[in-house]
Amino acid sequence: MAAESRPDVLLINQSLIQATLQRAQQAPRRRTNFNFHQAMEENPHRFLNVMLRGTYITPHRHLRPPKTESFLILSGTAAFFIFDDQGAVSAAHQLGSTASCTAIGIDIQPGVWHCLVVLSETAVCFEVKPGPYRASDDKEFAPWAPEEGSADCESYLNRLLADAGFSYGAAG
Repeated sequence: MAAESRPDVLLINQSLIQATLQRAQQAPRRRTNFNFHQAMEENPHRFLNVMLRGTYITPHRHLRPPKTESFLILSGTAAFFIFDDQGAVSAAHQLGSTASCTAIGIDIQPGVWHCLVVLSETAVCFEVKPGPYRASDDKEFAPWAPEEGSADCESYLNRLLADAGFSYGAAG
């Protein structure tokens, strides 16, 4: 069957991932999304999140409004941390498709404190969560973790990884 160009179909292929990776490499936050949803009001939100090692995702939760969230690692490896209300790690999982990984993805319920740390050079994640997106209430950042941009981010990530027995450079 011949390839067909249609406005209502978008292939998730290496070309799309590479273009998104190039944008992430230029981004100050060392990550970027490619949204499949056309508007922030849509439900659900579906997107690629292409992240480089060293990006800092502040631990957060989606409680008000309550939102579930699913992550699938398409390439690379990442550590996924779950925290209790005081900031103690209650679970840590290495996600990806290598033998050292516990799973290729994770689905979490509303109100779960979490963050993801890229272990490989890059990680490509497919995420799904309910819309709409409103910056004012999309996520609640953990009061016990450094804010993005803080000088403490790198040491915080290093401590999380060391305590869980994970290290940068995991294959993927």
